[in-house]
Amino acid sequence: MESQGNRTYTLQELCRFLIPSVLGTVIFLLPIQWQGNMTILIGIITDLMQKLLAPVITTVVVAAIVLSAVCSTVRRFLKPAWIVESERWNSLFSCNTFYYVCRVLGAVFAVMVYFGAGFHVVVSPDTGGTMLNLLKTITVWFMAAAFLIPLLTDFGIMDYVGTMLRRVTRPVFRLPGRAAVDLLASWLGSNTVGAVLTIKQYERGYYTAREAIVIACCFSAVSLPFSLVIAAMIGVDHLFVPFYLIVTITGVLSAAVMIRIPPLCLYPEEFCPDVGKQVKEEELEGYTMHQWALKLAVEKAAKGPGLKQILVSGLDTFMGIVFQTAPIVMAFGTIACMVEAYTPVFEWLSIPFGYYLQLLGIEDAFSVAPATIIGFIDMFLPSILLAGVGSLKTRFVLGALSLVQIIYITEIGSILISSKVPVKLKDLCCIFLEKTVLALPIIILLTKMFRLF
Repeated sequence: MESQGNRTYTLQELCRFLIPSVLGTVIFLLPIQWQGNMTILIGIITDLMQKLLAPVITTVVVAAIVLSAVCSTVRRFLKPAWIVESERWNSLFSCNTFYYVCRVLGAVFAVMVYFGAGFHVVVSPDTGGTMLNLLKTITVWFMAAAFLIPLLTDFGIMDYVGTMLRRVTRPVFRLPGRAAVDLLASWLGSNTVGAVLTIKQYERGYYTAREAIVIACCFSAVSLPFSLVIAAMIGVDHLFVPFYLIVTITGVLSAAVMIRIPPLCLYPEEFCPDVGKQVKEEELEGYTMHQWALKLAVEKAAKGPGLKQILVSGLDTFMGIVFQTAPIVMAFGTIACMVEAYTPVFEWLSIPFGYYLQLLGIEDAFSVAPATIIGFIDMFLPSILLAGVGSLKTRFVLGALSLVQIIYITEIGSILISSKVPVKLKDLCCIFLEKTVLALPIIILLTKMFRLF
């Protein structure tokens, strides 16, 4: 065990840490101007891939969902050796009854939408059509991100940042400092990337169950580019700087409260049972914070994967998305959109929030109340409802709320539920409602402090 913190590292050791870490930072975290918009490099890569794959991506997504259902059926009833005896195929196609039904239902919905045949409530552009289009975007995102995420996770940058920040994040948020990298990845790029980054860290033994759920539910922030789109949709883009600042402050303040109340505080401080605890948080005597952070980062980089391992790991991550997550997104999302589009359920459920909005001084409280809870289905839906609202203040407040809530079942919720993170749908619903109740008065208070209305 080293007793001195002033160790000199070789150029090779430093380069093995710095080069992949800088590349990962540039790809996932560095804002750049592209065609008049602020984005990040992974966003540009994804946009180019979407254009390149546009003629075939719908067919690929539907084929993957159908293949998932077929192979899961074969695994469930026939148990062939090529699936059962293969760690990769067995992990992909072995599932419990609930998820098996979801995969089959997702395949049925996907085929109906693809061919435009069947019940209108399923194939409508507002239901199954919306979900299939969303899945095309998610698939292309992870086709790129799955192979590049190791630059952030496996070469020391999260260990370095985590060590440097944990004296702040531990007392305030009861989280390791490495959570800051997850937040930045979602804040500047895509919150789905941030969620998958969190899941991978849990599955590798760097987060406990509680930490992973807290980070995914409270710190997988909505990306800056997406926030610009939402602001433009609801007509508050001329106030975007205070708008996004209020979203950020509200997210931080609400998270500081939510981690201390059920259900988040009740999740166990247990690491993924498959791997156990892998993170080192103790500090050795004789080291400054920077020296200890650098030591951990260099050691992590020394154990980092080679190109072949990165490609294999990326392929496994991508197949997990298309064979496990995509069918659930298609099934859950389509059903949720059907409930929203063809039933008054959300109008009924939002009545208590109508009284709450009225108490907080929001105009047309009951008519806009559904926008407070419909975001549980998808993040776009509140902005669609708010686009025609006359009051600028109402659009601003509820638009900001929709960006703070982030736990929507068509994407983040389905990704979490289909992962190894031990989270339950009822808890996601409870967390969503808690965040809504906490965030609304904070947003309204901040608008008064900023003197916006």
